[in-house]
Amino acid sequence: MKKLLLIAALGLSVMTAKAVEASFTYDAGFDVVSAYVWRGMYNGGLSFQPNLAVGYETENTSFSAGVWGSVGASDWKFQKGLPETEDGNPNTYFIPELDIILSYSFYGATIGITHYYYCDGGNFFSWESAESIAESGNGSQTEINVGYTLKDLVDVDFFINWNTFIAGNDINENEDGTVKRAYSSYFELGYNHEFPLGFTLGGVVGMSPWKSDYYMNNGFAVVNIGLSLNKEWETDVCTIDLYAQGSINPDGINKENAYIKDAGDFKLYNQKLNGLIGLGIWF
Repeated sequence: MKKLLLIAALGLSVMTAKAVEASFTYDAGFDVVSAYVWRGMYNGGLSFQPNLAVGYETENTSFSAGVWGSVGASDWKFQKGLPETEDGNPNTYFIPELDIILSYSFYGATIGITHYYYCDGGNFFSWESAESIAESGNGSQTEINVGYTLKDLVDVDFFINWNTFIAGNDINENEDGTVKRAYSSYFELGYNHEFPLGFTLGGVVGMSPWKSDYYMNNGFAVVNIGLSLNKEWETDVCTIDLYAQGSINPDGINKENAYIKDAGDFKLYNQKLNGLIGLGIWF
């Protein structure tokens, strides 16, 4: 019994020591980007994207809770009262976005949940059935995220991520006109390499593993091949990050959809060749 008490006391001491070692963390800043490109897909033009996250970290674990947003400038065209055309109203297609993000990391592995809300007046959370979503058009989405990086273990910045929508506007339409939940997923492999003078070159390959109307693939498909180059400057007040990104969706690309000149609903997600330059300031 005394041995058990001693072991329990030692375990509690270790846990207490680890708890003392935990430190508060925060991440606050914003990006200004020439285009809102997400997983290779065009989501809008010139945008302001603030971010705020708080949490804690120990030597091998961390937890964070945060919010991220995107507000457009050149695509901000809420002109009410205009008739909708067959292709949608190009003056109302851009909608501000607010995301809530929770994540927990341990020994290089990360698990989290992200809720995407598009400020279109719909329900903030949507756990409706696929049929109800098809009728209401509610745009909010909820996604689970898991990933792993080698950087903390062997100092090689190779990572792998898996993301799956579990609720909200994510449905596939069947040939008979019925709908079902798609559980659209995005699987990504990536690598970042640091060069002298603070430059980092990164590359990603993103795949949709099964049919998804959201990613517009009928089965397994590579939907994003991207490259990025960024340069950071550390100051006493903040970190400044200047970067450029380019991506191509090789699934079903042709000369008509590689670059779409017209704005509006058709351009969103349909454009296969995208790029941006961005400036980030983080405190």
